[in-house]
Amino acid sequence: MGTAIHWFRRDLRIADNTALNAASASDHVLPVYILSEWNGEHAWCGAARQEFLCGCLTSLHRNLEAKGGRLIIRKGRAAVVLEQLVRETGADAIHFNRDPDPAGRATEIEITTMAARLGVKVHAHKDVAMHERDEVLTGEGSSFRVFTPYSRAWAKLKKPAPGRTLARISVPPVRSDPLPTLAHWGLTCGAQIIEPGESAARKRLSLFLDGSVLSYAQRRDLPAEDGGSRLSQDLRFGTLSIREVYAKCQQTGARTMTEKASVATFINELIWREFYMQVLWRWPEVLKHEFQPATRSLTWRAHWRAGSDQWCQDAKAHGDFTRWCCGQTGFPIVDAGMRQLAATGYMHNRVRMIVAMFLTKDIRLWWMHGESWFMQKLVDGEIASNNGGWQWSASTGTDAAPYFRIQNPWSQTKRFDRDGTYIRRWVPELRDVPAAKLCAPSDTPLAKAYPLPMLDHHAARNATLEMFAMARD
Repeated sequence: MGTAIHWFRRDLRIADNTALNAASASDHVLPVYILSEWNGEHAWCGAARQEFLCGCLTSLHRNLEAKGGRLIIRKGRAAVVLEQLVRETGADAIHFNRDPDPAGRATEIEITTMAARLGVKVHAHKDVAMHERDEVLTGEGSSFRVFTPYSRAWAKLKKPAPGRTLARISVPPVRSDPLPTLAHWGLTCGAQIIEPGESAARKRLSLFLDGSVLSYAQRRDLPAEDGGSRLSQDLRFGTLSIREVYAKCQQTGARTMTEKASVATFINELIWREFYMQVLWRWPEVLKHEFQPATRSLTWRAHWRAGSDQWCQDAKAHGDFTRWCCGQTGFPIVDAGMRQLAATGYMHNRVRMIVAMFLTKDIRLWWMHGESWFMQKLVDGEIASNNGGWQWSASTGTDAAPYFRIQNPWSQTKRFDRDGTYIRRWVPELRDVPAAKLCAPSDTPLAKAYPLPMLDHHAARNATLEMFAMARD
């Protein structure tokens, strides 16, 4: 049966891995992960995510050793590295799971061209999503631009069942670089990230399905309770299979209507993830400009200058952006979210919406500033979902929030963190401030070391409405 290469990408597991299972039908398998060569700061990645990646690769290596194999580490351009491996080993096939992102798709084309030149078969598999690319279409055969009809069509399709877990693997003797550390990218990480690896991911899934999923609809928006699944980074890096997550959700012991509604609410979040992947696959230009053409003329206080790599901004915009990044806006719920992000590489989903809308609708900075910052800081940074979420908040994307729906950070606090528990956890200067004072602006500082609000929300809201009105006219 020859030798097959399995190229690990965002599928860092041995359970229900479509491409790995297909490759293991060969006599020998070369399981390889190819490290990127960028160094230092990166506009779309950061230390927390790379530290999680390092932990996942270490875990994957141990899991492969337990099956009789090992993980081969190389660095460089994927097509070049894979060609070298083909020449070194005589491999006759390359297997990988497809990527929904434009950069990943471009790499797949390079690899296919290289393999054709060498006479090597390439097998690209569906694995990242239950339904990908053009599987979910309108009655006219086009891609959906709106979520609700997409979700209905998605729900009607037959769902693939989870596959098997790799039993044994035979890996020929091939040179491998050492498992990476953050030093490979010239990074250091100050965040206390969630535990990486397939085993940790499976424990999180079991914990969620054993309890939290049954109250997900009621608790998911309360950041102090953190009633979410905490599986986003596991789906991003593929330490869990989406097929297994979906199948086990269907098998939960939900009995009451409330419990069943909670499970359905969580599955709906999985559908949102795939919807944004399809949007990115169909319209990759959403990474460069607004999805809705009518909003591309919005006069943000800071934005790209057309035809240039330079930022065009007013004199105060950079300082305002810095205050947002550092959690020093004077809006406690916003600052709590930004500090949670810096400290853990994670931010509660409801708070993500609050801070994103604050940047775009209160400070009026272009959503791309925030999109890039989140990708640099988040462990679970998923390009499609992150872009979709930011464009939703900015009222520029598919299914976007209406431009006139501008979240008030004070009323959001009163609704979702009324007791101030989440705020006090991440903004210790405010630990002695009564909860009621955290839900409304003040003319005096809430605490000695805490700033006054950087702006007046109502005035900022009016300026944003005017900005959208000018764009419409």
